[in-house]
Amino acid sequence: MEENTFLEKIFRLSPIQKKALSKLRLKTAGDLLRYFPVRYGELSKIKAIEFLVPGETTTIYGRISKLETKKGWKSKVAYGEAVVEDGTGSIKTIWFNQPYIAKMFGEGSLVRIEGRVSQKRTKATSESEAQVLYFSNPKIERVDSIPDGTENSLFGVGDEAEAYGLSPVYSESRGITSNWIYHSVQKILKTGITEKIQDIIPQEILERYHLPSLHSAFFWIHAPKKKENGEAARKRFAFEEIFLIQLDRARERKLAEVEPAFKINKSKKEIKEFTDTFPFPLTNAQQKTIDSIMGDLNNGHPMSRLLEGDVGSGKTAVAAALAYAIVTTPPPLRKYGSLQVAYMAPTEILAEQHFESFIENFAKYKLDIGLITGSGAKKFPSKVNNQKSTPISKNQLLKWVVEGKIPILIGTHSLIEKKVAFKNLAGIIIDEQHRFGVNQRQKLRRKTDIVPHLLSMTATPIPRTLALTIFGDLDLSVLDELPPGRKPVMTEVVLQSRRSEVYEKIRKEIKAGRQAYVICPRVNEPDPDKEMAVQAKSVTEEAKRLKEKIFPEFNIGVLHGKMKPKEKEEIMKKFKDGKMEILVATSVVEVGVNVPNSTSIIIEGAERFGLAQLHQLRGRVIRSSHQAYCYVFTESNSANTLKRLKSFVTAKNGFELAEFDLEHRGAGDLAGAKQWGVSDLAMEALKNIKMVEAARKEARELIEKDFELKKYPLLRERLRSKTEQIHME
Repeated sequence: MEENTFLEKIFRLSPIQKKALSKLRLKTAGDLLRYFPVRYGELSKIKAIEFLVPGETTTIYGRISKLETKKGWKSKVAYGEAVVEDGTGSIKTIWFNQPYIAKMFGEGSLVRIEGRVSQKRTKATSESEAQVLYFSNPKIERVDSIPDGTENSLFGVGDEAEAYGLSPVYSESRGITSNWIYHSVQKILKTGITEKIQDIIPQEILERYHLPSLHSAFFWIHAPKKKENGEAARKRFAFEEIFLIQLDRARERKLAEVEPAFKINKSKKEIKEFTDTFPFPLTNAQQKTIDSIMGDLNNGHPMSRLLEGDVGSGKTAVAAALAYAIVTTPPPLRKYGSLQVAYMAPTEILAEQHFESFIENFAKYKLDIGLITGSGAKKFPSKVNNQKSTPISKNQLLKWVVEGKIPILIGTHSLIEKKVAFKNLAGIIIDEQHRFGVNQRQKLRRKTDIVPHLLSMTATPIPRTLALTIFGDLDLSVLDELPPGRKPVMTEVVLQSRRSEVYEKIRKEIKAGRQAYVICPRVNEPDPDKEMAVQAKSVTEEAKRLKEKIFPEFNIGVLHGKMKPKEKEEIMKKFKDGKMEILVATSVVEVGVNVPNSTSIIIEGAERFGLAQLHQLRGRVIRSSHQAYCYVFTESNSANTLKRLKSFVTAKNGFELAEFDLEHRGAGDLAGAKQWGVSDLAMEALKNIKMVEAARKEARELIEKDFELKKYPLLRERLRSKTEQIHME
């Protein structure tokens, strides 16, 4: 058997199993070997059958017999059935939807059974009932012998139990159970396949960090004899994945260091004259970041920088300073015209907002600014009124862009379309970087022969380990200060009994001339006839309730993702212009929406949002010097929910919250985790800063010495095959 042998050549698969394996992206023996357990079952007590208790999870050893495959009389569900006996008694075992298990073992085989003891009632006589115990879908494996003592007495957890008690648990899909995966992996391991798979990690690195060999790691992760073995194997595979990503990023970084770029040379005096026109003084963090950017622009190679900034920390001002430096620089060998900047935002609302912001920043410099989205195009200034923008055709705008007559073009994903071309694209600004894949970033960067400078920005707090891994090819700047006069948002988790009290506080704020948001998890009410529907407040019904019963005197608007872009734009404009006092919305407002007059926000069903998302939502009311308030309602009383929400209330900034999310919620729950193209195993490893820094160090040193990885052909080939996956698309 080879690593690339297809699973359907190894196992007899039903159509439903093939579909499930395809969904799990498991095609070959190698794929299955690298499908690691999500956790290990707790050590369970080994017991004799006569001592079994209903409801407990336990392990028994015995001899299996009476193996049969059957179908349910009513349900027609196929199942496997058997009886297991030891010296103290016997118990029936049933495997629903897994009839094949009954064919895997011969009559009289010695087996180990692990699972939950179930109980059902049967009639013993016409007048009485008996309690019958059985195992339902237990884990089963063949053994060579039965541990001493298990056939005639209680067998407590001792050395023998330690050796057998770690039970790998795998993510399932309809048609493929954890048990099936376990047995299939064991069958593949027994072929000796791991002896043929060569280790891509250099031996010296394995030794330096005390990592097990690939052969040992496969056995330890799928069938650990003790906890330490499983942990060592997981550490090794996590290191491998992070190491591959770091190698890819190190190569990107090295390439950027030799690529030519437009050289932008602006004096501190020129930049200061521009930033002095802002309505607020720069913070120290903003000034430091702008100085770093200006240094990057002047070294003749493309800048690649990630700007992390808490909500309201002034990232847009930094972006404006970068744009100013570029567009006021004439192209080489020309004394007129200007270089160009592309500014990409994830939503039309945000793109429109940046367009308006840049008009304010650049109005006095008489620079043309364009906006292109799925809905249309605009240009500033208008021929009729040089203080306002005007709608124009996309074709006309793109004609001016390719001729170099539009120095600044702002847009959504529309910017990466093939028809959008530039004459002298020298700078790219990407807002909310995590919403775009690396390939989208590269598409925009490849629109010109000379690589443009890149500034990626995000207000989504990213743990340091994740930033060092995913954005390893970028230099990192952090805005960790709020502009002068900004007060921290007063946040509180509110009991349902105090709801009317909160409404009165909101009413008082609105009567003082302010506005408020109310955020709900759903757009519409759930279907009452639909099973498992999320029971949470909806935008439509909550807006209706607030208008009819709570705030009849105020204008209330509705905003959600199912609305057409033009409808969203109209609602946001009305809210921004103060024509409505309350906006009831989904989390569509979480990214960048800027209405300084809004000072209060209610978040309903807060347990349904991640901490980073809650922080983004709270950031909508930190846009002015007025005191802002965030009221959090939850429908859950669980200890974990309350612990998370308490951290949301007490955290000083979003970076603290991101670290809390990574530490306490688990990798799968981390905001955006699934968008990074990183497995859950590696995401867990991102809690370990030492491992991330070690992988980063080794990758950079390797690329520095051997850029083409000529000495490591296996590593080069693996990196090449993984590049598309690593690039998150």
